[in-house]
Order: sequence, then C-alpha cells, then structure tokens
Amino acid sequence: MSVAALTLAACGDSGNGSGSSSSSSSTTKKAAIKVGMAYDVGGRGDQSFNDSAAAGLDKAKSELGVDTKEAAAVNGENEAAREERLQQLIDAGYTHVVAVGFAYAKSVGKAAKDNPDVHFAIVDDASDDSKGANVDQITFAENEGSFLVGAAAALKSKSGHIGFVGGVNVPLIKKFEAGYIAGAKAVNPSIKIDSQYLTQPPDFSGFGDPAKGKTAADGMYQKGADVVYHAAGGSGGGVFTAAKAAGKLAIGVDSDQALTAPEGVRSVIMTSMIKKVDVAVYDFIKSASEGKELTGNNVYDLKAGGVDYSTTGGQIDDIKSKLDDFKAKIISGEIKVPVTP
Repeated sequence: MSVAALTLAACGDSGNGSGSSSSSSSTTKKAAIKVGMAYDVGGRGDQSFNDSAAAGLDKAKSELGVDTKEAAAVNGENEAAREERLQQLIDAGYTHVVAVGFAYAKSVGKAAKDNPDVHFAIVDDASDDSKGANVDQITFAENEGSFLVGAAAALKSKSGHIGFVGGVNVPLIKKFEAGYIAGAKAVNPSIKIDSQYLTQPPDFSGFGDPAKGKTAADGMYQKGADVVYHAAGGSGGGVFTAAKAAGKLAIGVDSDQALTAPEGVRSVIMTSMIKKVDVAVYDFIKSASEGKELTGNNVYDLKAGGVDYSTTGGQIDDIKSKLDDFKAKIISGEIKVPVTP
C-alpha cells in the first residue's frame, strides 16, 4: 500500500478461509496499556488500508482510553528503518505495538524476540519471520471478499469486459486478483478480464502512485472495460479519476471508499471490498486492555465477518440478493475460492 509499504500487504498465508483461528491468548493482570502504531507507506490519510487500521486505533483510544502514538513509513526505506521505528515506540514506553503491513514481518520478529515483555500485532502476515510468543498475526481472506466484488463487476458490466489493477505483484495482491477473477467467471464464464500490476518487487511504490493507477485504468477503459477493481492502496485514487473521466465504474478496496474517497469521484465507486483491519486492530487492543494477549494467527475471513462488500450509493442494490447467495455458498464451503489466479 519502499519495501516498507505493501499497502495491502502480506507475504504470509492468510489462512484457509475457514473462519477459524489458530490464535491463543494468555491472561495477565489487567493494566494500563500504551499502543504504538507503525503505518505502512501512505500512513494515515491514504483513504484505504492505513486509514482502516487508524480507525481501529481511534476507536480504542475513544472507547478504552488508551494512550497512543503513531509513526509512518516512507518510500524507499530499508529494513533498518523499520526496525528503528518499532524500537523507538518501544523505547518510548509503548507496551503494545501494531505494525501495519507485511513489510514489517522481519522487523516485528526481531523486535518481539528482543523485547519479550512487549506485545506486537502485525497486519497481513503469518509467516515465520514475524512469528513469536508475543505476536498476534492478523490475516484476512481477501480472495473471498474479492470474489463477491468480482461477481458484482460481472453482473454490472455491459461490455462483458472488466479490469483489475494491483499495486505490486506479490502473493497477497494475487489473492485479490484470484478471487475477483473467480467471482466474475462464476457469473459469466466468458467475461474478458484485464489485469495489470503497477510495480514489481522490490519496488513497492505501486501502492502510493495515483498517476500510475490512472494510467493503468485509462488503458483498460479505452480498450473496452467498463468496471475496474483496484487493490493498490493510494494508487487507487488514480483509478477512480480515470473512471470518472471515462464515464465508467470502479471498485474500491479495504475501506468503503464511496465514503472515504474525494467527493468528486465517489459516484463512480459502485462497491468496495471491505477488509476490516479496524476490527482486528481494535480486537488486539481491547483484549490487551482486558488482560488477555492475543497470539498466533487470527484469520478474519467471510464467515468471521472479516471481509465483505459495501452497498453505499445503492448502485448494487438490485444484485444484492445474488451476491448474498454467493456469500452464503462461500461460508458453507460449497464454493471454494482460489488464492492464486
């Protein structure tokens, strides 16, 4: 969403979509906690991934009264910079640290080992790099939520031609693409789907480059696509701009972007794949405030309410029953959503 980025980021597997969790918790004496949050590139204000994490932090601050501090990543930073950011929060006395994005995996793993009395959460990673007895690995079934918006795209497409713009070509974003393609083809097996990634690792600027997002979407609309879904963090703003100019539709990601994007482009956002990072962050903090520390891999899938689609604007009200039927079949296991295209 700089290696520090991955605005939707996770190089770890986000589970099998079962709704189950391999998490555990340890109960400690209830005490005041201080929560530090290390954002991905784009930070608070990206109207997507980071802002969703920020919403969870804000809710915890408001409802639980926890002391908070925030720090943001920058494009092009190295591993040492991420390690230093986490250590600065620890040195400042923050007892709980949330790292937003899989780019923090190695840094969290190292900090957790070096600071066993500090508790960590990492969003979008369940790899061995970040694993630890004091680490809550938060992951999501992005493929399941993306299936639903893919179905919506196919149901709403008049041209039988849709598109997908990914920020960076990494396993996590491939999950979004895989679900989107599967959902669209479940509706229309012969639908044409264009896919384009803005950058390749180790260049993660594709999560924060609206100009590249606009160029990619422009090309798709010019070739006949009439709906484009982005999983590109801050670059998604460019996709919306392109949709507006072309008189076509777009699909948002992570947050309900028909509520968070600039007002001038909200009308083209027919739906968004909601990834409830805010819920997961709040769960981590609330549990800690109650003296129960979450650890292991907590999977937020469709069954657990961790992913969904938005209905703001009413543009998909007429197909909601069909989408909910797909949702029920995914939850029941009748539909198995792939994690790779």
